[in-house]
Amino acid sequence: MNINKQAGLPRRSSAEAGQASRLLLILAIVILVAAIITYLVIRMAEKPPAPNPGPINEIPQPVYEQTLGNIRFIFESALDKGGVLRVSQIINPRYDRKEDFFISNSGAKFIKVTVSAQNMGTENTVKGAWDIENIVDSKGREFIPTEGYQINPWLPAIDQCGALLKPAFDPVPCTKIYEVSKESTGLKIRVQAGKNGNAVSSGKADSYLIDLIVR
Repeated sequence: MNINKQAGLPRRSSAEAGQASRLLLILAIVILVAAIITYLVIRMAEKPPAPNPGPINEIPQPVYEQTLGNIRFIFESALDKGGVLRVSQIINPRYDRKEDFFISNSGAKFIKVTVSAQNMGTENTVKGAWDIENIVDSKGREFIPTEGYQINPWLPAIDQCGALLKPAFDPVPCTKIYEVSKESTGLKIRVQAGKNGNAVSSGKADSYLIDLIVR
């Protein structure tokens, strides 16, 4: 005798079993697709990682003022005079020069530089407590000031370089003329101030390279 029949239980056909299996498979696929879509939505909503900027090479900014001790240096002007100093540009009335002065080397030019100094302290400086020195180019080549009676007509009658500075007075200008190579670029000028209020000639001085704008 059939046991299912005795127990009164319904007989499950093979077609019903197959249909249930398909439903389970479809449900699993639907769940899988939903999980994939949810994952993709979450990934799209996330912010992308910030790019690695790597090393930053900062370009140094030009410096036209610098304070050494109590003395503040201010760049005023740098004039390209080319290969000749003109009689018409003489500023020192002590000299009655009749001819232009030409540079001795065709690969060089005259540059006339003015830098001012101001006393930021509370007492007078000693005479010679400050000065402007050589011009330095981007390759480290140094050009010394041109001196002598041939250059003096184009320099101020009163040389104020290293003059005594009174506290909080207007800046005092120092002007010098240099012979500089025409190939030189990135020109700077070295300024000096004696340490502890002493004169630069004492051998103990602070120095700094101020940038020049040559016109």
